Amino acid sequence: MNLKRRHLLAASAASLSVPYIAKAASADPIVIGEVNSYSTFPTFTIPYRNAMNMAVEEINAKGGVGGRPLKLITKDDGANPQDAIRAATELVRSERVNMLAGGFLSNVGLALSSFAKHAKTLYVASEALSNALTWKDGNANTFRLTPSIYMLVAMMIDDAAKLPAKKWATVAPNYSYGTSAVDTFKRLLKAKRPDVTFVAEQWPTLDQIDAPATVAALAAAEPDGIFNATFASDLVAFVRQGNTTGLFKNRSVVSLITGEPEYLDSLGSDTPDGWIVTGYPGAAYTAPGNVAFVDMYKSHFKDDPDWGAVIGYTLIQSIAAGVKRSASLSLTDLEQGFAGASFPTPFGECLYRAIDHQSTLGAFVGKLAQENGKGKMVDFRYVDGASVLPPDAVVETLRPKS
Repeated sequence: MNLKRRHLLAASAASLSVPYIAKAASADPIVIGEVNSYSTFPTFTIPYRNAMNMAVEEINAKGGVGGRPLKLITKDDGANPQDAIRAATELVRSERVNMLAGGFLSNVGLALSSFAKHAKTLYVASEALSNALTWKDGNANTFRLTPSIYMLVAMMIDDAAKLPAKKWATVAPNYSYGTSAVDTFKRLLKAKRPDVTFVAEQWPTLDQIDAPATVAALAAAEPDGIFNATFASDLVAFVRQGNTTGLFKNRSVVSLITGEPEYLDSLGSDTPDGWIVTGYPGAAYTAPGNVAFVDMYKSHFKDDPDWGAVIGYTLIQSIAAGVKRSASLSLTDLEQGFAGASFPTPFGECLYRAIDHQSTLGAFVGKLAQENGKGKMVDFRYVDGASVLPPDAVVETLRPKS
């Protein structure tokens, strides 16, 4: 944490040393303060916010939680940790929220988690993927909904290990998400395939990839396989340049989160064929819970849901479940209520693990293909998040001692 950010965090938290606990009629709303990168990554965050509002509407129509309605207040962080802290400070001090939620980028999620610890406020991270959020930098205040980087890589590592590739190159954005993704992939693949080597790494700045230089450097290393963790506009630029130069021809590619519809929609007819990816196949997954979710979202917004919508809807459902189990809205009671709380998702029941506050929400592993100029996931399977988490004894060594 740089000095400027540390001073901002300390100053913000100093005036929040005593958490606000509502002493009002039971009909007063339970207020959720949510911070996210709405202006920077709207392709993900707008459907996400739509689905959050849909879930709030659904829960309130059924009487709320314990007879109290949910109220959602959202703020934009501009994909900047310092702006996220400012937004969180305003939510806690001025809006008197009962808890914080959100965080798209890992560095923003880590900043919000640290802020929540100092401000003595519960924080539910929605999409930040960094392993550190629930392990190395984990704290009692923070819970995380989305599968972590470790979980996502573990879901597809068996598929990667079966590939003939022995020489691998990696490309990932140069911040906590990217470094964690590459480290996890290397470690888990080497455990399965001791014969593999890593011959090149590329670390483009987030949202500023120099695609020709990145692709040329990877090609020069002559790898058999490529692990990719770029996303959003960086992913599109990387794929188009790689397609143009033939980088992916006769090479295996394993790509994190590329199978999420928001990224496949952007790739369109440039979608590569055969990449192994994590993602979400949308309406193509015909389990009853997902069919009901897709139908509900389409009836509200006249569009198919993507992964952001799944996360937004499930985030609110998980918060309602955690609050329902809590004796009050004090931080101590919320921590106890959320730890072990079970909640519905489009893919079945999940829970927040008591040991590390990581949810057991899973994701899909499959391959990329094209149909009518659009990208899609094929040969996919849902992987339960609980099945790819390490044993409790290992997790205990990863979390800071209280």
